Amino acid sequence: MSLTFIIKRIARPPARIVRQILRRISVRTSAAYMEWKVAFCFVVRSAGKPHGLPQSLVVSLTSYPARFDQLTLTLKCLLTQTMAADRVILWVAYQDKSYLTPVILGLQKFGLEIAYCDDIRSFKKIIPALLKYPGNFIVTADDDLYYWPTWLEELVQNYQGNQKEIVCHRAHLIRMGKNNLPLPYSQWEFETKNNLPSPLNFPTSGGGTLYPPKCLHPDVLKSDLFLKYCPDADDIWLYWMMRLNGTVARIVPLAHHIYTWPDTQQTALWHINCAQGGNDAQIKNMIDQYGNIFLGG
Repeated sequence: MSLTFIIKRIARPPARIVRQILRRISVRTSAAYMEWKVAFCFVVRSAGKPHGLPQSLVVSLTSYPARFDQLTLTLKCLLTQTMAADRVILWVAYQDKSYLTPVILGLQKFGLEIAYCDDIRSFKKIIPALLKYPGNFIVTADDDLYYWPTWLEELVQNYQGNQKEIVCHRAHLIRMGKNNLPLPYSQWEFETKNNLPSPLNFPTSGGGTLYPPKCLHPDVLKSDLFLKYCPDADDIWLYWMMRLNGTVARIVPLAHHIYTWPDTQQTALWHINCAQGGNDAQIKNMIDQYGNIFLGG
């Protein structure tokens, strides 16, 4: 190997290395910008407009200690929406109460409500809210996402008064195979652009999903069932409860990128549900328990 060749390799690194370096710089720059944007919006926040729904509007999410450091960013997004919810509630398992940071606790004076409940995993996102506020509109959120200022307003404005219609920002379109059974989860149309109501629209509730009162089957509250059949997939459980109740989902045309905060994905459920086939196993559990809801759908 000649000295000239070595010098050229040092001066002109492989394109793959250049791409990796640029990608890392881009991620860090984007994260810094988004964090600055959230902080700025929180400082200059103003009261959101009334939602105009016939019942109260509750924004509901959950979290756990591994994400508490980044949680403040998401909470500030939810507290600076252009449309005001009646409540923004963070549900925390009783055993995690002592891990809440002073910054999170301090957000209570800006409208955040913190409530404590049994540890029913990701179902804390919605089940406690359904139990406590059964006649309200409930919007679910995740703890690891950036929510743009009009996120809530877009959901509410796209609700057309039909209690048998869920409105969501993000959904997958279920692709069907033989015998009216769904194809493997990995073969669905991810983040579909189909904005017409459809029984095959599968809401990913953390992207932002508005649930009108009484849109879900009564079994939705049965923790013995969802922890047995869908312990790691609240989205699958909620989809079944919606379809058993004759409810469909409609997607808000998404004009925004759904951004995940860095360093929040090490323990995310998608590792089990997507990469390891967990969704397919839990879908089978639901078909075995409730029958084939896709027949005739």
